[in-house]
Amino acid sequence: MFPLTAQDVPARVRRVIPRPVRRIAGRLAAHGIARQVEQQLMVLASGREPIVAGPWLGEVGFELLYWVPFIRWFAARFGVPPGRIVAVSRGGSEPWYRGVADRYLDVLQFMSADEFRRRNQTRSIEVGEQKQVAIAAFDDEVLAAVRDEIGSATVLHPEIMYRLFAPYWWGHQPLSWVRRFARFERMAPPAIDLNLPPDYIAVKFYFNDCFTRTEATERFVDRTIRRLGTEAPVISLSTGLSIDEHGPCEPDVAAMRSIQDRLSPANNLLVQSAIVARARRFVGTYGGFAYLAPFYGVPSHGYYSDRDGFSVRHLDLAQAVFATGDGAAPLLHLARVEEAGI
Repeated sequence: MFPLTAQDVPARVRRVIPRPVRRIAGRLAAHGIARQVEQQLMVLASGREPIVAGPWLGEVGFELLYWVPFIRWFAARFGVPPGRIVAVSRGGSEPWYRGVADRYLDVLQFMSADEFRRRNQTRSIEVGEQKQVAIAAFDDEVLAAVRDEIGSATVLHPEIMYRLFAPYWWGHQPLSWVRRFARFERMAPPAIDLNLPPDYIAVKFYFNDCFTRTEATERFVDRTIRRLGTEAPVISLSTGLSIDEHGPCEPDVAAMRSIQDRLSPANNLLVQSAIVARARRFVGTYGGFAYLAPFYGVPSHGYYSDRDGFSVRHLDLAQAVFATGDGAAPLLHLARVEEAGI
């Protein structure tokens, strides 16, 4: 049995327990969770079978900021060589796992993008949220397809990471809690030739919870892209694909170049990564791709319109990770649309 978490305690009970008491209890529970998770991982690492890391079916931001660094920590902590780890994700994110997993399998090699989107939505309903806090039927089906491909294997599923990092997200542990179980490293640019200009700015604007569709945000995007076009060529990362819930909001202006003719559902993250990795800087909606650029050493400028649309805990971690520490400007810049001065 795992220790009780905040989700296990009814809200009416939490309201009558003083906050300091809840905080202390949460910290004690976190250490119990950590001990159990490390024991589970030790057993997993002690075998000889391949270890399937995944399948990752969720957001880009959590994959970059939490999941991949967690896998790197696991491999280093328990001495697991890359030859044993098989990363399973979607959309061509293979480069993100270089150095920690010698093999990568893409969920979209087993099904179409439409089926993936439909099944992933069903999984979210089954689990009760988008994040992979439990193993659902869709996870099991993907893992069965992976085992058909590689043979017998053990599984390191994302639910373990979610269980381990939850105390930080709930506020029971400080930022150092995540850094204790994660290794953040720069990534090498994907080795693909896209015939890119020598100097350009990568742009990806889309509407989400923190960048909502209003006349003000639409004007901001149009104005920003037109201004950027006076500095350097602008390459849009808008995919034109319907894989997740994010809808593009970029205007059709002459200053912006499209990459949609180079994309497919199976390679879209690979191509976008290659473009971001070689850009002068990234400009766009605050979200997953705002994290991608700094992992390549590229300055990232993310914008939001609704401060309540994102968790400050993810931002705190990202800003700590992407602080240069050498007196230079940090790699992650965040600004509200109304205060951007563009």
